[in-house]
Amino acid sequence: MEKRTWKTNLFIVAMLAPSLLISLGVLVYPLLNTVVQSFKSPDTGKYTLENYVYLFTDEISTASIVYTFWITVVTVIVTIAISYLLALYLRFTDNKVSKFIGTIYLLPRFIPSLVAVYAMTTIIRDSGLLNRISLLFGNNFKPGLLYNAKGIILMNIWFNIPFATMIIVSALSGIQDSVIESARDVGANQIRVFFSMILPLSIKDVMIAMTFVFMGNISSFTTPYLIGPNHPLMLGVYLRRLFSIYHEYELAAATSVVIFLFSSVSAIIYLYTNLKEREWEARN
Repeated sequence: MEKRTWKTNLFIVAMLAPSLLISLGVLVYPLLNTVVQSFKSPDTGKYTLENYVYLFTDEISTASIVYTFWITVVTVIVTIAISYLLALYLRFTDNKVSKFIGTIYLLPRFIPSLVAVYAMTTIIRDSGLLNRISLLFGNNFKPGLLYNAKGIILMNIWFNIPFATMIIVSALSGIQDSVIESARDVGANQIRVFFSMILPLSIKDVMIAMTFVFMGNISSFTTPYLIGPNHPLMLGVYLRRLFSIYHEYELAAATSVVIFLFSSVSAIIYLYTNLKEREWEARN
C-alpha cells in the first residue's frame, strides 16, 4: 500500500512539474526580477530606495497615484451599488423586463475593450451622437466626458457592471425563497429581511466582486490611454510612458510593484472575508 502511494505521489508530481516550471518561468521569475530591479539605482546600480522615494515625492508621480486610486475607488463603489440593485431586481422580480435584462446584461463582457471604447467615444464626444441629436432640437449639448476622469469612470462602470452583477446574482440565487417567506410570515418587513438575511448571506460574494473590480481597474490601461487626460495619468499609462518613452526601467519596475501592492490590499481583504466566513461556519 505504501509503495502504491509513493508511486501515485511521484506520478502527480511528474504531471504537475511542467506547469509548475512554466509558472515559475513566466510569473514568479519576472515578478521577483521586477522587485529586485525596483531597488536598483539607475545611476550607480546599487540597491537603494530612491525609486520609491521619487514615486511618492515627485509631483507627477504622486498625482498619478492619487488619481488612479481615486478613479478606482469611485468605480468600485458605483459599480457595486448599481450591480447589487440590478442583481436584486433580477433575482426577486419575475416579469418580461427582468427576463430580458437577465438575457442581455452580460453582452458587454463579449465586446473587446478597444472596440467598446471607440464605440463609446462616437457617442459621448462633444461632436458625437448625443451632440448631433441635440442639434436637431436647436441645442448644442456637449457631454464633456472625454479626456477626463468622468469618461474613464463611465467606461469602467460599463465594463464592470455585468461581471459584478453575475457574481452577486449567483450569490442571491443561493438564498432559498422559503427562507425569505418564513421571515415574512413572522412579521419581518422587506427592509428587515434585506439587512438581516439577504445582505449577510451575499456579503462574501459582494466582497469578491469588489476585489476583482478593484484589481481590474487599478492597473487598467486601454481606457485611460484612449480617453484619459495627459495629466494626471493612471498608473498603467504612467508605467507605459516610463518604460517605452523615457526608458526609466528601474522606476517603471517600482511603479509595477506599487500597482501590485495596491492589488494585494484588495486580495488581503478578500482572504480575510473568506477566513471570517469559515470561522463563522465552524462555530455553527
